[in-house]
Amino acid sequence: MTERQVAELGPGTACCGWNHCGRRLAAGAVDGSVSVYDSQPPPSFKWQAHEQAIVNVVWLPPEYGDAIACVCADGTLSLWEEVAADDQLPTWRNCKIFEDGNSHILNVHFGLHLGILKMVTAYSDGQVKVYELLDSLELDKWQLQAEFQNITDPISRFGKPACTSASIAWNPRRGGSQQASFAIGFNSDSPHFNSCKIWEFEEAHQRWLPLVELGSPEDTGDKVCAVAWAPNIGRYSCDQALCAFISIIWLLACYSQQLIS
Repeated sequence: MTERQVAELGPGTACCGWNHCGRRLAAGAVDGSVSVYDSQPPPSFKWQAHEQAIVNVVWLPPEYGDAIACVCADGTLSLWEEVAADDQLPTWRNCKIFEDGNSHILNVHFGLHLGILKMVTAYSDGQVKVYELLDSLELDKWQLQAEFQNITDPISRFGKPACTSASIAWNPRRGGSQQASFAIGFNSDSPHFNSCKIWEFEEAHQRWLPLVELGSPEDTGDKVCAVAWAPNIGRYSCDQALCAFISIIWLLACYSQQLIS
């Protein structure tokens, strides 16, 4: 197979992400610009998405067209979708901006459940918010479904943390009887918020509950850098990468799957 270079990312690139089929690459830069590179012509498109640096870019599921979310250094989140008029080259249109005056958005992740698009956002104060899309054809119509702290004990016991980053991984399993769930871990000054937790949606009471907290007897509250679900090979796992440069694989008996953290 002949290899071909898709893109050459410049020194100002701060983050990048492939779409779900691995044929398009979105890259965010420190000057607030976003570039989308294609494996097939036309080669790329670039636009100014923000005045400050882009710290993360995430593609929405392919069922919602070509759309990305951009997390900015000032804590705002913007959604962009590719649109094309007849006989004109595609352009990228801003659909929605999320911002919170009290805290910064650190990361975002998307998942599908029962045909509804969910968006999970993590904030600098340890808050987690889950939104759902009201109209599959309108990416600007979102409703806040739930908000909670990434902690199993009352927050009054520990106070609010100062978080610098967060990682979110939506459980990729799809099925009519499968409950929606995601894993999330923080990089903060509080070990109680750092530990990776898996949250599951309880249909009966329409609420998110902590299913399991990933920890070991020798856990010292290491900050979580990244979490990811392993591919389905008959079971799922979750992988958790810690700031201490340790990677731990967890087999979730309740799902017969694994999580890497």
